[in-house]
Amino acid sequence: MPDILIVDDSEAFREMLKSILISGFPAMRVREAQDGNRAVQAVETKVPELIFLDVRLPDENGFELTRRLKVAHADVIIIMMTSYDSPEYKKAAFDAGTDFFMSKKTSTPEDILQRIASIFPSG
Repeated sequence: MPDILIVDDSEAFREMLKSILISGFPAMRVREAQDGNRAVQAVETKVPELIFLDVRLPDENGFELTRRLKVAHADVIIIMMTSYDSPEYKKAAFDAGTDFFMSKKTSTPEDILQRIASIFPSG
């Protein structure tokens, strides 16, 4: 089962997303980081297959963090999941190397689980 890292400064959001992921994929390993530095440390410890990443972090923006992570680990899948779901943010996310872009405002638990299932079909 895949190893997933959630990078978001909101503990409530991390817990909610973790709950959704585990409800659909009980054997999934889900780790958390609340900022860019802790995310890099987590990735250095064990490279996850998938990272959910927020745009706004206390120490770094998600676009720069995506670039850094993709340089070091090109195969890691990054889903930018943010409340900033304007076309400009979406374009910036893809320009940075994000694989998928999801809105915190409009994505349902079913949307999240379907995205995971499409990435890991044998999941």
